[in-house]
Amino acid sequence: MAPESAVDIDFCTLGMFIIDEIEFPPPKPPVKDILGGAGSYSALGARLFSPPPRSKSVGWIVDCGSDFPSELRDTIAKWDTGVVMRETPQRLTTRGWNGYGDNEHRAFRYTTPKLRLDHHVLADTPLLWSKSFHLICSPLRCIDLVQNILALRNQTAPRPLFIWEPVPDLCVPSELDNCLKALPFIDVVSPNNSELGGFFSESTDQVDHVNYPRIEQLCQEWLKSGIGPEGRGGVVVRAGKDGCFVASQGFHKWLPACHQSRESVVDPTGGGNGFLGGLAMGLVKRGIEGLEEAAIWGSVSASFAIEQIGMPVLARDEKGETWNGVHVEDRMLHFKERLDKYVQP
Repeated sequence: MAPESAVDIDFCTLGMFIIDEIEFPPPKPPVKDILGGAGSYSALGARLFSPPPRSKSVGWIVDCGSDFPSELRDTIAKWDTGVVMRETPQRLTTRGWNGYGDNEHRAFRYTTPKLRLDHHVLADTPLLWSKSFHLICSPLRCIDLVQNILALRNQTAPRPLFIWEPVPDLCVPSELDNCLKALPFIDVVSPNNSELGGFFSESTDQVDHVNYPRIEQLCQEWLKSGIGPEGRGGVVVRAGKDGCFVASQGFHKWLPACHQSRESVVDPTGGGNGFLGGLAMGLVKRGIEGLEEAAIWGSVSASFAIEQIGMPVLARDEKGETWNGVHVEDRMLHFKERLDKYVQP
């Protein structure tokens, strides 16, 4: 059985921690030593919906090299999560360079060797018993991770939820068959619209907005193939300023983006990962039947990830936690009020 002290982890990401350097088009100056990586942003998305004492239920892994900045340690400690800090003084911390050009085009490269996470890092930690896992990987690695996580748990706990974010470089036609093989192993698959189109060798972008009908059709291809162990899973396509498309068997719906003005989006880095952390927490609380509600949580968490460079600022007031001076529940309430008036594209 899972240890009593370990069964209360709601979320665990196997996304990597990266220290980011971000270079913007002139005259905006570059920034360095930014808390980043898929692991950090997805943990943020889950943490937004997990104020203390539930903050400890957010699990992630940070590999700290010899150059790890003390101010980042302070930020991580302030979040008060169930983070596993692994000291690796024999190496440099994984770092990445992000360059932005026109139309939010993003270039990325690692500037120090990366340290990829797999199921082995979960052994002998409370994270193994998480109720949900965020996986960002190729289709075949997705299958491998799910099978190995379940084997480590040895069927001594209820099956967790698996949320799969396909790695962008392998969203290509040659991987479509492997993608279809992976879908029954996970509960929700969430590419962005370009990644979805990439599997089918298609562009899902149009001049002013995404190709809504084609995205819906491609999602139906995946649903017909079967998502989830019993075909009860779903797909959530993240489409930037055009919101997201949520679909499962017998249900489909577009949701708008939480931020509607370009001025509100300062740095889109990590928005998709943050979305998935919020989505995962919504699924943990509402179940796979609550996929639409979970996507609303994801939309709200993404909004906090992209409205500044790096991470939002955590503080407290008389009502509780604030992020960038805003209560998460207040933003959720305002977003839901807008949804009542939203017209499907």
